[in-house]
Amino acid sequence: MKLASLFSGGKDSVYSLYTAKKHGNEISCLISIFSKNKESYMFHTPSIEKTKHQAKSMNLPIIIAKTEGEKEEELKDLEKAIKLAKKRYNIEGIISGALASNYQKSRIEEICKRLNLKSLTPLWHIDELNYLNELIKNGFKVIITGVFAYPLNQSWLGRLIDKRFIEEIQILNKKYKIHIAGEGGEYETFVLDCPLFKKTLNISSYKDFKEGENSYRREIEIKE
Repeated sequence: MKLASLFSGGKDSVYSLYTAKKHGNEISCLISIFSKNKESYMFHTPSIEKTKHQAKSMNLPIIIAKTEGEKEEELKDLEKAIKLAKKRYNIEGIISGALASNYQKSRIEEICKRLNLKSLTPLWHIDELNYLNELIKNGFKVIITGVFAYPLNQSWLGRLIDKRFIEEIQILNKKYKIHIAGEGGEYETFVLDCPLFKKTLNISSYKDFKEGENSYRREIEIKE
């Protein structure tokens, strides 16, 4: 099946794409939505503009759309981008990285239904601990680019998802109910390398921003 991937550059969208391709689907393009609202209900925001580097490393075209990020209204901008992908690449379906968010999944499915497209969510209700271990096992180099829940703090920014990370996030899950895979918005990620990339992306510089209590975001720059 010819597919477009809703693509944030984080672990969930990249691993969903990886899974769909592994099952024999053709990835025709990526779709990234740049939201002005950092608290968007639908879209990942830290370092979102760096998805173009990931697209280049995978040799895939990318459709970039912008949105003000207003709840529900942002879905119209998403639908326009998906319509463009269908027209330009003749796609038959959309991949998304939803793990447990009914809000995101249901709205993507509604758009796909209107456009006569299949909606694929390869990670839906996946065991989150197994999932993080699979990322490591399959050579995904994933860093933390945002934290938004107590007791996570600025020291977590830039950390790799590795065995130590998994051990520590499990402890926080038991004590503070932090979702192990960050599906509750507790943390955001960016993928620097995976089996789909022609080369590893390297960070040339970064800047951290405090956005509130226990809320920190890292904007990265990628070496050309």
